[in-house]
Amino acid sequence: MRQALVVFLFLSAFVVFGFAQALGIHDSGDQNLRDCVDGFATCNRSLLTKAQASQIAELQYDENLQGCLIGYSECEYSRLTAADAKEVSTVERRRNLLACETGIGVCDKSLLTSSENEKVADIVKEQNQLNCETGAETCDYSLLTPTEAVKVHILEREHNLLACQTADPQCDRSLLSPSEVSEVAGIEYQTNLLACKTGDGYCDDSLLKPSDAPQVAEAERQRDALSCEEERDMCNPSWSNVRPTGLQKDAKVTPTGKTARGTKDASYQR
Repeated sequence: MRQALVVFLFLSAFVVFGFAQALGIHDSGDQNLRDCVDGFATCNRSLLTKAQASQIAELQYDENLQGCLIGYSECEYSRLTAADAKEVSTVERRRNLLACETGIGVCDKSLLTSSENEKVADIVKEQNQLNCETGAETCDYSLLTPTEAVKVHILEREHNLLACQTADPQCDRSLLSPSEVSEVAGIEYQTNLLACKTGDGYCDDSLLKPSDAPQVAEAERQRDALSCEEERDMCNPSWSNVRPTGLQKDAKVTPTGKTARGTKDASYQR
C-alpha cells in the first residue's frame, strides 16, 4: 500500500509539472500561477486567464477523481460528475467486498448484497474451522457443527501429544492419557540420558536411574581422554592417561605418520 501511495504521489507531481510546462511556468514565471497549479491557498484565481483556470480546474478534478478511485486520499464526492460518482461507488463496493472476504481492511457488511453476505459468511466459517484445526489463530467453537467439533477435538489432542513428544512449551500434560504420559516420560528420560552422556544440552541428574551412573561416568572419561589426545583446552589432566573403553591397546603408525587406533566399529585416526 505504501509503495502504491509513493507511486501515486510521484505521478501526481509529474502531472503537475507537465501542466506547469504547458501553462508556460518557468523558474522565473508567474508565482501566482504556480501557487494555483500547486493548489496553495495563496492562489488568486482572478489573476488567471480563462485557459489557465480551465486547465487547472481539470487537473484538480482528475486528482480528486484519482483519490476517490484508489482510496488513499480524501475524496470530495460533491465535485464528481454522475458518471464518475457511479464508477467510484462501484470501486468502493468492490474494495469493501475484498476486505470482507480477506479480513484485511475495514469491512462494512451493510454494503454487501444478500449473495455477497452468504459468500462472506461461508468464507468466515471455513477460515474459522481451519483455525480450529491448525491452532494457528483464534477459534470460535460456536461456529462449528457437532461433527466438526469432534474432528477439531481429535486434532487438538494430536497436536498436544506431538508437542509433548518434542518438548514443545505448548505441551499440556493434563490432556494426555495414562499411556501417553508413560510414552512422553520415556522420551524425556532417553533425551536426558543422551544429554548427560554426550555433554551436549541440559543434563538433569535427578532424572537418571542408579544404573545410568556408570554409563554417564564412562562417557565423560572417554570424552576427556579424547580431548587430551587432541590437546584441547577441555582436557582433564587427571584422566589424560586413561584409555577410553573400547579402544584397542595396540597402535600402528600409518604411512601418513598419524596414529590409528582401532575401535569396536571403525578406526579412529589422529
